[in-house]
Amino acid sequence: MSTVTDPIADLLARVRNSTQAQKLEMFVPYSKMKSEIIRILKEEGYITDYALDTTAAHPRIKITNKISNRTSAITGLKRVSRPGLRRYVGADEIPRVLGGMGTAILSTSRGVMSGREAKKQKVGGELLAFVW
Repeated sequence: MSTVTDPIADLLARVRNSTQAQKLEMFVPYSKMKSEIIRILKEEGYITDYALDTTAAHPRIKITNKISNRTSAITGLKRVSRPGLRRYVGADEIPRVLGGMGTAILSTSRGVMSGREAKKQKVGGELLAFVW
């Protein structure tokens, strides 16, 4: 059994690969952090739906991609803070992704949230990923 050193990067790679392959559904191993990141992707409109699947030996998350006109709603994903180099930002330093067309995902003291929500609540944290 192999261990993944960066489960968030693994999640983003799986989502990136499934969108480029135009797969409608995909599965990722379950964790609370991954579940919160996927919740933000759904709230921002990048995926259609997600659900927890406990029928397998280990719990996993079933993600349904949003595909219209043979293209996915997700065109790019980028891991920003990584285990070797963490990146923290203050509430006024949260970057805009593609001039506001994309979304930044942050892990804050109030939970995982999008960049817009973090600015609204005036809270900073670890900058996990960019999605556009």
